[in-house]
This record gives sequence, C-alpha cells and structure tokens, in this order.
Amino acid sequence: MPKISRQQVNEKLKKELGIKNTLALPRLEKVVINVGLNKSQVTPGFLEQVEKSLAALTGQKPARRRARQAIAGFKIRRGEIVGLQVTLRGRRMEDFVIKLANIVLPRMRDFRGLKLSSFDKDGNYTLGIAEQVVFPEITSEQAENLFGLAVTITTSAKNTQEGKALLEAWGFPFERSDRG
Repeated sequence: MPKISRQQVNEKLKKELGIKNTLALPRLEKVVINVGLNKSQVTPGFLEQVEKSLAALTGQKPARRRARQAIAGFKIRRGEIVGLQVTLRGRRMEDFVIKLANIVLPRMRDFRGLKLSSFDKDGNYTLGIAEQVVFPEITSEQAENLFGLAVTITTSAKNTQEGKALLEAWGFPFERSDRG
C-alpha cells in the first residue's frame, strides 16, 4: 500500500489550488462508517458478526445506534438497535482513507471511478459499499452474512472543487467525464 503523508497531500493541493498558506488548505476532518440493520436480515449472532467485522475494518469498536422514535410503517420500536456507526479521526482516519483509495475501491466489481455527484455543496463525499468482503481484513469464510456500509468523508473544503482536489490528492479515482 503506497504510504501517502499529509505533507505530500498539502504540497499537491498547494500546486493545484494555488493556496500558499498550509492552514488554509482543505483537510480531512473525519470519516463516518454506517451500517444499517434490516430487521429481516437479523439472525441470531448477526449483530455481533457485523460488530466484529466493523471493528476489524476500522480498528475501533462500533457504536450501536438506536431508534429515536417508533415508526409503525417500518415496524420499528423506540430504542431498538437500527444500525452501527464508527467515527474515525486522526491517524486511524488517514490509514482508512489510504486503504479505501488504494486497496478497497480497485477491488470492487465493475468499478470505473467514483461519481462526482456524491459530493455535497460543502465538499464532503459519501459512498456506499455493497458488500464488506471487498476489504482485505474480511475473508469469505468470515463473511457468512453480507452487509453494506456507507462511508462519509467530511472535509474542511469550502466547495466541491476543493473537496475533489483533496480526495484526488489522497489517491481517490474519480470517473472521467470525457465519455463518448
């Protein structure tokens, strides 16, 4: 795995964005990984298996998320566990971003680059991963139940162009717009 340092990213961003002050450059603030739990897929031991898998992927124990209110249409009761969440910051966040860009995304089936439409107006990026088995920590023997996860990368960018430049500097491959 190529080791990208924050200094290398800052140098690339200074050239690309034309910003001289290092403190004014966009940077990664946090990475949030969410897994929603569908009641129909929850079997005995499923929650524990998802927790172990998320802990292996991130190096951090996931927090259980409970329903704040009951929703009859979805047959959810207040206080029921509806998902798991991990928030990464600092060195763990940078390691996860490097792993995601250089190992996980190229392993995804039919991957042609990340969509630019997944940026919000503030330069944050959200992507969904259909199966956890694209991560190298999860073997096919361990993955008896497949689950998807959502990864949100929060940045200090002021717009989508700065956010795109930041993620490209970290090694994220975006789809090319010159299709013809």
